[in-house]
Amino acid sequence: MALLVSDDQNRRRIKEVENSFGPSAPELFTPGRFLKGEGTLMKQGRKKWDQKMFFLFNDILVYSSIIMNNRWYKNPKIIPLKDIKLEDMEDFDDVKHQWLICTPRKSFHVSASSDEEKKAWMQHIEACQQSLLQESVLPTKTTYAKSWIPDRVAQKCMRCLATFTAINRRHHCRKCGFVVCNACSKGRALIQHINPNKPLRVCKVCNKTEDDKNFRLRGGSSGLWEDSEETSSDEE
Repeated sequence: MALLVSDDQNRRRIKEVENSFGPSAPELFTPGRFLKGEGTLMKQGRKKWDQKMFFLFNDILVYSSIIMNNRWYKNPKIIPLKDIKLEDMEDFDDVKHQWLICTPRKSFHVSASSDEEKKAWMQHIEACQQSLLQESVLPTKTTYAKSWIPDRVAQKCMRCLATFTAINRRHHCRKCGFVVCNACSKGRALIQHINPNKPLRVCKVCNKTEDDKNFRLRGGSSGLWEDSEETSSDEE
């Protein structure tokens, strides 16, 4: 992770980052925004790990696909630091130096080339968040999206245990992140922290939980709100 400190270098480098995204680049330079560091990390996708370019600012985290020679990028994703929660992860035989980046809309694993680089990224992100906290910018409570379980680790539906085939394809429940078959994920539900306007695919277990919760909020057959809130808390 390369750290940038000079004000002149900061302004120049932010404009260079903007230009590297081409004509449809997002406007990144704004008064009070500083580029704290940049570097490549491996990001867990649905099917495999991909190398992405990450840019850490004092208030946002930007990552994108690499087109050529770590100089040209596409499809930048911008995440406010106030919406991020980090979770340290253990090493595995095939993946080391990883951690989880949680956001309301999407949560995903990233991996660094060394433990030192991993610690540097996590420490600098948390330091920026502390600065925002002192400015009373961070929210008091945020609901985060579940990270999706990768396709490669699930050979069977995680609800009915049906084997996946070319016909019986894998799908992901947007609420719990499980890999499920189409028969077990026919339900759709509004998940406010991901997309409050569009019903998303959910597995039959999460769909039933939502149905039960809505029934209790309507009062159910007994109309007792106190009991329904306790049950909802236990199930969640």
